Amino acid sequence: MDNVSKKYCLDLTEEELLQWCLDNGYPRFRAGQIMKWLTSGVTDTSKMTNIPASMRQQLESDFSFSRMKIIDEFISEIDGTRKLVYLLPDGNIIETVIMRYKTGLSVCISSQAGCKMGCTFCASAKAGFGRSLTAGEMAAQVLMSSEHIGEKIRTVVVMGIGEPFDNFENLITFIKLMNDPDGVNMGARHITVSTCGIVPKIKEFTAMKLQVNLAISLHAPNDELRRELMPVASAYSITELIKACREYVDVTGRRITFEYSLFNEVNDTFACAEQLSTLLKGLNCHVNLIAANEFPSSPYKRSAPGRVQAFKKALESRGVNATLRREMGTDIMAACGQLRRGIEEDMRKEV
Repeated sequence: MDNVSKKYCLDLTEEELLQWCLDNGYPRFRAGQIMKWLTSGVTDTSKMTNIPASMRQQLESDFSFSRMKIIDEFISEIDGTRKLVYLLPDGNIIETVIMRYKTGLSVCISSQAGCKMGCTFCASAKAGFGRSLTAGEMAAQVLMSSEHIGEKIRTVVVMGIGEPFDNFENLITFIKLMNDPDGVNMGARHITVSTCGIVPKIKEFTAMKLQVNLAISLHAPNDELRRELMPVASAYSITELIKACREYVDVTGRRITFEYSLFNEVNDTFACAEQLSTLLKGLNCHVNLIAANEFPSSPYKRSAPGRVQAFKKALESRGVNATLRREMGTDIMAACGQLRRGIEEDMRKEV
């Protein structure tokens, strides 16, 4: 059985490992030992020093322990932000970004290799779609990144390449893996999931009453402009989306975040600020304004600093809580999808 066909070690549950131990005549306690290594980010069996060599050999025979490989690393000279480039065994490439804040390390992970959503301002959309990631491959970005830099990851943001709610089941399994008190033991409030607004999945997510932070990629205050920027807006109107967001806040008691990238003279006008304020009136929310990322062939330019500040003040004067996201790793293309797109284009040239 090849490496791609084998089940990835980080997709194994403790129950599955226990059954594997019983089927192969190993003591039950070995399952817990193996799981402890895996949830610590150790996927190299040679480092599992309390596991017999013969058992490690059989583990490698039955499961994949080298599913993901770091093929490149970029470190920002500006703020120390790191971008890790992971190669999957089927040739797909994903990116993981590690950022340092006063509160500790945060990692921004990908949920898919590529994205189907087709947002016109996003580098990921231009690079095409490969496949959805397994829960284990999502967890690996947290665990392997932590082991790679030798520090604990404090918070996780599922906001890299891909649409998390288009990979819903694996996303929920990933969250459970992170929350597991016998494993990573990361609190739900240390996890943020960002979606472009797949309304049925927002409702399903709401019904689970998880205390995970929810962020909505909004980027426009009306249907006409949002459809121009984001094809998903043709499937779900902004009225439907905001209604689902209000339900989320009512059910979970959690504040919701709206991501709003500012494009020069497109969605950064005073009229847009007025519309956005009206749209969000009375909703327990926070608007995260983003100086838009530019990439070759993008039809949009980032808003001028003066327009950004004017937009922010216009929201605040109408009672909307707004902040400007701190830019990190700009010298290493830390924005999702930019680097993957360039690397895959170079790989195709070499073939």
